[in-house]
Amino acid sequence: MDNLLTGRENLILMADLHHLGRDAGRERAAELLAQFDLAEAGAKPAGSYSGGMRRRLDLAMTLVGDPRIIFLDEPTTGLDPRSRRTMWQIIRELIADGVTIFLTTQYLEEADRLADRIALLDGGRLVAEGTPEQLERLVPGGHVTLHLTGADELDAAARVLGDASRDEEALTLQVPSDGSVHALRSLLDRLDLASIGVENLSVHTPDLDDVFLALTERTETRKESLR
Repeated sequence: MDNLLTGRENLILMADLHHLGRDAGRERAAELLAQFDLAEAGAKPAGSYSGGMRRRLDLAMTLVGDPRIIFLDEPTTGLDPRSRRTMWQIIRELIADGVTIFLTTQYLEEADRLADRIALLDGGRLVAEGTPEQLERLVPGGHVTLHLTGADELDAAARVLGDASRDEEALTLQVPSDGSVHALRSLLDRLDLASIGVENLSVHTPDLDDVFLALTERTETRKESLR
C-alpha cells in the first residue's frame, strides 16, 4: 500500500497490475471500496487512514484479482474491538464465498471464532492440530453442570454418578466430562434409568488458551527432562 496514493488509487494500481483493463479496473476498485465500507474515504490518502481502515484496504487490494486462497498474517493485531469484529465479519463472508484462508494469529479467541481447523505452534514446532472442539478435549477440566429439580434428586444423582462436586444451595452437580455427544448421552441415560429429573444442564470445556498453555507446558517439561 502506497500511503501517498488515495485508497481508490491503490486499488486501481492493483487492478492495473492484474491487467484488468481501465474500465474493469475502476469498476472493481469502486466495488471493493463499497464492500469494505471505504467509499467515503476512497479519495483520501491511504496514509490518513486509521489502523482498521488500513487493514480493510490491504485486504481489499488482495482481493482485486479475485484469489481463491489468501494468507493473512495477524490481520487484527492492534485493532480496537469494533474494527476487529468488522474484520472477522469480512473474513467470514470470504469463507462463505468459498475462499480458503490461512490465518496466523496470536489471539486464540480469534482462531476459535474463525477457523475450521487449527494448528498450534510452539517455538516453530507443531504441538497439536484439529478442530477447535477436538483441541479443547485434549486437556482435562471439562465438566457438565447438572441442575436438579430438588434435594432428593440431587442426593440420588450424586449416588448414581459418584465422582461429582455438589452444590446443595444451587441444587447442582458438576460431573467431569469431555463434553462429547457420546459422553452426554451416556450421562443422561444413567439418570433416566434411575428416574432422576434434571431441570437443565450446561457443558463447560477448556478454551484454546487452556489448551495452548497445557500443551506448551508439557513441551517445556519434556525439554527440562532431557537436559
